Amino acid sequence: MELAYIPSPSTGVVHLGPIPLRGYAFCIIIGVFVAVWYGNKRWVARGGKSGTVADIAIWAVPFGLVGGRLYHVVTDPELYFERGEDWVNAFKVWNGGLGIWGAVALGAVGAWIGCRRRGIPLTAWVDALAPAVAIAQAIGRWGNWFNQELYGKETHLPWALHITHPSGGGTPGYYHPTFLYESIWCLIVAALVVWADRRWQLGHGRVFALYVALYCVGRGGTEYLRVDTANHILGLRLNLWTVMIMFILAVLYIVLSARLRPGREKIVEPDAAAEAADAEATDAVSEPASEQAPGDGEAHPKQSAERAGEDTRDAEAQAAEKS
Repeated sequence: MELAYIPSPSTGVVHLGPIPLRGYAFCIIIGVFVAVWYGNKRWVARGGKSGTVADIAIWAVPFGLVGGRLYHVVTDPELYFERGEDWVNAFKVWNGGLGIWGAVALGAVGAWIGCRRRGIPLTAWVDALAPAVAIAQAIGRWGNWFNQELYGKETHLPWALHITHPSGGGTPGYYHPTFLYESIWCLIVAALVVWADRRWQLGHGRVFALYVALYCVGRGGTEYLRVDTANHILGLRLNLWTVMIMFILAVLYIVLSARLRPGREKIVEPDAAAEAADAEATDAVSEPASEQAPGDGEAHPKQSAERAGEDTRDAEAQAAEKS
């Protein structure tokens, strides 16, 4: 018997009458809301307009969920389409199974559509969202804890995860809590990305590329520990190959982008610029008459007094001539 371990929840779903409340879904939803909130703060700090992140997220999030599910189903088709399996389960997202690389790829397509509609550069938007996405992943990984899935090899460490109802079969026991490892690593990635962005003023998509590269480092370790069913190529898990390829591409992008487009792009939202111009025009119209410059429609009080004095002297001179 293990003296210390991380317990697993007895169930991943609680029924509120006929409505099932699933822990996996709640983790994903909370992660999305936190990402939008923090991403909005970073966007505004870079000169953007509040609310833009949420507007574009309306496109990016659904695309990302579809992409994440497609990646999982395509890379593990035997779970749904082999003899004895029910292909309808491929649509049951709440049972787990969202591939981060599919979510990033198709989510970027949705973000591109949203950015085009708003007239802003996609690279600036993803740079603002990069650490927020990492935090969302840290929260979302706890959904695997609720589903008792994607754990690592057996271990007797004090922080071993006690699996009582293994997802997809398996034997109850004590395993590496890879969900916890990845959750902690994602928070570290978010902190490192924020620090690097402040230190070097990264731009043109390099913040997001740095997030991808750093995430791949930690994901490679957890992928090596995992024991869930996966396709292999040359003895390595498919996801491990994906991690290595994405790491190389991210590093190449950072190097080439820094040479071709140094510095950071300036964020100017078309509607935000128009609102600023309208505000300046309104301030000019509402300026008090006493503060207007001469020639703006009303004479300055000092000028009026001088003119009155001149009129008085002219009248006195005319009276003297008549007398």
